[in-house]
Amino acid sequence: MINLTAIYVLWLREMKRYFRAKSRILGSLAIPFFFLAFLGLGFNRMAVPGLTGDVNYIRYLVPGIIGMSLLFQSIFAGLSVLWDREFGFLKEIMVAPVSRVSIVLGRIAGGMTTAIVQGLLVMAVSLLVGFRIKGLPALLMALLFMVFVSTSFIGLGLVFASKIKDMQGYSIIMNFVVFPLFFLSGALYPLDNLPAWLRAFSYFDPLTYGVDGLRGSLIGVSSRGVGLDLLIMGAISVLMVFLGAWSFERSESA
Repeated sequence: MINLTAIYVLWLREMKRYFRAKSRILGSLAIPFFFLAFLGLGFNRMAVPGLTGDVNYIRYLVPGIIGMSLLFQSIFAGLSVLWDREFGFLKEIMVAPVSRVSIVLGRIAGGMTTAIVQGLLVMAVSLLVGFRIKGLPALLMALLFMVFVSTSFIGLGLVFASKIKDMQGYSIIMNFVVFPLFFLSGALYPLDNLPAWLRAFSYFDPLTYGVDGLRGSLIGVSSRGVGLDLLIMGAISVLMVFLGAWSFERSESA
């Protein structure tokens, strides 16, 4: 049975941890800012193959950097599970009289909210380099994609956190997972510029559809169509939440 109070308490804990860690917030904004300031402004006046005439590189890049921020912030949720296991907090909540599904949902809700806040902060920073949002409907659609992207990768993080018992191992393994997902998503360049054999791998990357959906929502340019991206990301997020909850429950009951 789902316990809403338990979900809220775990969500609130994640919110307090996030907003109290000012250095974490500023540090997580540094890399997106450098990408936007140096890569974005550096290539903004150059002709990038695959971009249409009315889309400069800054407009193309910002949705990809938002996707990158969501990816890294969501994967961090799995690392927080290992922190809680290391310091005994996880054992305390596992013996509480609430279902483990509620515990997982609380963690996912907290991680999803912090990832969306991070994405919105990156979007705000992008305004400083000349990016403009099409309007409120575009922002709301982008928020929906943020929910799906963050939920998908939080679920993936829980899958890995349930299999890996030490934080160093988790960080090393996730580097081999996160960076290919990021570079194959089309966040930095049009996927049409990749060789056909490498481009084929991008179809199996959830972030590809998330970035394409964010780009379609925010600037009106999409390779597959916002509707198809939304459908695929919705299905992936449901699947990854199920897999993450199942892996977490099996791991903690073993």
